[in-house]
Amino acid sequence: MKALVAKDYGDVDQLELREMPEPEVGPGDVRVKVAAASINPIDWKLLAGARRKLMELHFPAILGRDASGEVLEVGANVKSLRRGDRVLGLVFGSFAEQVVAAENAWAKLPPGLDAIEAAALPLVGLTGAQLADRVEPAKGRTILVTGALGGVGRVAVFVAKSAGATVWAGVRRSQLQAASQLGADRVVAVDDDAGIAELPELDAIADTVNGDTIAKLLPRLKKDGQLGSVLGEPAAAKERGVRTHAILTQPDPKRLEDLARAMAYGRLAMQVQKRFPLAQTADAIRLARAGGAGKVLVIP
Repeated sequence: MKALVAKDYGDVDQLELREMPEPEVGPGDVRVKVAAASINPIDWKLLAGARRKLMELHFPAILGRDASGEVLEVGANVKSLRRGDRVLGLVFGSFAEQVVAAENAWAKLPPGLDAIEAAALPLVGLTGAQLADRVEPAKGRTILVTGALGGVGRVAVFVAKSAGATVWAGVRRSQLQAASQLGADRVVAVDDDAGIAELPELDAIADTVNGDTIAKLLPRLKKDGQLGSVLGEPAAAKERGVRTHAILTQPDPKRLEDLARAMAYGRLAMQVQKRFPLAQTADAIRLARAGGAGKVLVIP
């Protein structure tokens, strides 16, 4: 099979398209023909060696955490999937024509959801949902989601709002108009002191940005308020004695299928910025790393 491999730690010049052996299937595994994968910050951070404590790469290494496609083979102990099923999943090594992952990494693709578009969802979808869950959204609670226009943020807004919470979507001033389509109760510019001053007392913050922004927002959090973060404990939280619930995304096939169904029904929108062929993954990473609206997809 063709795969985009990293030869060593470094930048995207270390990536190379190669013929690689097809991945082997264990008793609890599922092998999938990849329809699409998507770029996430973890990809270029792993490539740069910035996450070696989290995950050491063994070269040649295949990056990629999101995948969608069709099941080619299932292991002897797999019960929920069979050959021919359309799936999406949170995996390792999806920048390739095929990928193998454990059964619980995969969810069935609902009717009506395009297989390529679905590749935008797994990592950001599960991260956003688990971030929102961690700050306990419910009726009567007011929650601020920072970075609300990003993939993780927009899912956190959707999940918190679906749970009945009053949700404020925190974005940059330049994003206020675009964020009005998120379905939050209110939109606020969190890079503007005047915008921050508009905020009520918050029961919780679901944070995806950290830095100076969260430092300015923490005074709006109730004394017993909750802070969830996808970026670890902010220094400002430690200084103020605010306990941080740090999120490390876990596979959850049922939750992933629910989110995919919400996409299929148009209740959750995941923007796609551009698609690239597998051979141009280096360019795809450059574009994603530069920032912008929407996910960047890679198609084998």
